Amino acid sequence: MNETPRFDAYRHAIPDTLMPRRDDPFDAAVPPIYQTSLFLFDSYKELEDVFAGRSKKPIYSRGDNPTVQLLERRIAEMEGAEEARAFASGMGAIAAAVLAFVGPGDRIVTVRHVYSDAFRFFEKVLKRFGVVVDYIDGTDTEAMIAALPGARLAYLENPTSMVFELQDLPVIAEAARRHGVVTIVDNSWATPLYQNPLALGIDLVIHAASKYLGGQSDTVAGLVAGSKAHIGRINSEIYPYTGAKLAPFEAWLVLRNLETLPFRMRHHHEAGLEVASWLDAHEDVTNVMHPALGEHAGKRTFSGFGGLFSFEVSDRIDVANFVDALRLIRIGVSWGGPESLVVPAKAALSISPETNVFARFGVSDRTIRLNVGLHSAAAVISDLEQALLTARR
Repeated sequence: MNETPRFDAYRHAIPDTLMPRRDDPFDAAVPPIYQTSLFLFDSYKELEDVFAGRSKKPIYSRGDNPTVQLLERRIAEMEGAEEARAFASGMGAIAAAVLAFVGPGDRIVTVRHVYSDAFRFFEKVLKRFGVVVDYIDGTDTEAMIAALPGARLAYLENPTSMVFELQDLPVIAEAARRHGVVTIVDNSWATPLYQNPLALGIDLVIHAASKYLGGQSDTVAGLVAGSKAHIGRINSEIYPYTGAKLAPFEAWLVLRNLETLPFRMRHHHEAGLEVASWLDAHEDVTNVMHPALGEHAGKRTFSGFGGLFSFEVSDRIDVANFVDALRLIRIGVSWGGPESLVVPAKAALSISPETNVFARFGVSDRTIRLNVGLHSAAAVISDLEQALLTARR
């Protein structure tokens, strides 16, 4: 079950040429950054052709920019999608994808442990417009399917945030299609290397490119990939009017870091499994929430695993003292970069209950999320071991 996939087994997600050929008059090895707000025209006819849709030449970088377009084509290719659209953040991508398909009075079905800011977006923004949101245990496929009739959108995360629960994506996608429900999956954790939701019948895939796709903790970006029709709806209904465009420099950073994605993900996969297995055997750890160690093998659609997961410590461990005792592993809310990081649920539970997804759906205050970065598994384990010993009461 925990066997590491061979490197060649997931090369299909990365074309032989990591950076496909571009329309670059100088054949630069690295794509240029088109750091410009607008594009100029040589004639009235040329401008009119763009406005009339006869030409695809960019007009203004809030709409299209060649560097950003290259990233969009790249992600579409990796996900097996017809098109993609880039945004200034993962939340920008989530908001645009949802708003393009949901209107006043509609209903959304989502997983109960959805990403915390997506939860706040649903609760603080969508409910103002009469949108009903049903939070379902995603591990209960029958409950998910039963909730679909009459819904407009099913918003999924495989695995879910903080507790890493899985959904049976092919079965849910098939049921959603029968009921005319648009499906969205956040694929940030697995990346296109380890999971391809569109091939399983999902309509749209979202990435917080700030995570593994960017991979260096220096970029905030978001992406949505799907069919030409679905991306076209996002483009026509939402994208031009919210201003959540991705800057060309950030797009260039993600493009640069995609070249190392297979090598970084292989390390996250291997080191994450080794650390998770060590924690699973530790006397002061009561639960490890890692998809490779869970009870839902039938719902696994992965060819590999990310290095982000959670674990619960026993009552013998003082959570605050444990976190403060860590030396190599730092405290930080994001993930996917070279750093190894922890976030204790106990601290997040102090957020106001009405917008706190952890409090709403019962995340234990003994839960600690761990991002195994690019450190060796041995180094991470050594740090965890000394911190658990220090924090033991």
